[in-house]
Amino acid sequence: MTFTAAVLAARTREFLAAHPPAATDRTDFLRARFDAGLAWVHFPEGLGGLGAPRTLQAAVDSELAAAGAPDNDPRRIGIGLGMAAPTILAYGTEEQKQRFLRPLWTGEEVWCQLFSEPGAGSDLAALGTRAVRDGDTWVVDGQKVWTSSAHTARWAILVARTDPDLPKHQGISYFLCDMTDPGVEVRPLRQITGEAEFNEVFLTGVRIPDAHRLGAVGQGWEVARTTLMNERVSIGGMRIPREGGMIAPLAATWRARPELRTHALHQRLLELWVEAEVSRLTAERLRQELAAGRPGPEGSGLKLTFARLNQEISSLEVELLAEEGLLYEDWTMRRPELVDFTGRDAGYRYLRAKGNSIEGGTSEVLLNIVAERVLGLPAEPRDDKDLPWKDLTR
Repeated sequence: MTFTAAVLAARTREFLAAHPPAATDRTDFLRARFDAGLAWVHFPEGLGGLGAPRTLQAAVDSELAAAGAPDNDPRRIGIGLGMAAPTILAYGTEEQKQRFLRPLWTGEEVWCQLFSEPGAGSDLAALGTRAVRDGDTWVVDGQKVWTSSAHTARWAILVARTDPDLPKHQGISYFLCDMTDPGVEVRPLRQITGEAEFNEVFLTGVRIPDAHRLGAVGQGWEVARTTLMNERVSIGGMRIPREGGMIAPLAATWRARPELRTHALHQRLLELWVEAEVSRLTAERLRQELAAGRPGPEGSGLKLTFARLNQEISSLEVELLAEEGLLYEDWTMRRPELVDFTGRDAGYRYLRAKGNSIEGGTSEVLLNIVAERVLGLPAEPRDDKDLPWKDLTR
């Protein structure tokens, strides 16, 4: 069948007639939407999609929004939508896709990402968490860190070392870990904002069925790269309206508080506004390119820009507000389900933006990716790529 925006809009209206949002339970509505192929239209039939071009999702979403239909709270389940789902689709078995994608999309099961470790953050391939096979299960021991949403997650995407005798990129496998299993311990990490939105996770004798391995044994680095590429696009390439994101509260304050304005601040605001708009349009173009295939290293450049702009914009907002910018209404320890950049004080935005150049890949690592894979520059000399992991200095 040939899909067009008109065809999908008509199909969505038919769906709404059969499932009136005002008269349908929210979870039942979301499940029915997934089953109708209107969740993410570019996914295959039976997995929340119709095999249609990704660009036609907008036709579905606009009809649903006009009807006041509930969404799946995408910010709360962003790790599942932006990282776990595309990886499961690319490498999962048919059974894994059927089991995990529907409750992931409806938000009934929240996901987190067990990748970084205390000794393997920027150099993720050096990770030391071990997975040892025991019949049809794997016994996992190790520690993960900076795990957003681990305190609310039911499932995790996990990378662990399954063969220490191979070089570090080759001896890794990828698993789907049940966060409610015995041996999984989640501890909060309080950050500079006073919150604890992320955690450290200790894995002690956690038994993961081999049926929850994603990809072949030893293929974990390849699978993880798919996750990381999608993560960077989901962080830096999220769809926002014009003058949306971090520039929005700064522009609103500028318009509402003329007594704060100076010529120098005006010039900086204009420059950042233009950069934010260029970044927004670049993200739109990247999403259009995604319709033709998987994300490439270009997402790393977009995520780099996202981090730098957020930090510069939040810094200018604090400077504009002067002593008011230092106020921060709530320093109490909280365990939020999601990060709210725009609905909080300027001081919160300034502090929280510091993490943007670390999460989702540090800016230093992303600069290397852009240099090598986008610009084609020679890689820096390394002497550890061919050594067995067990022989590396740690």
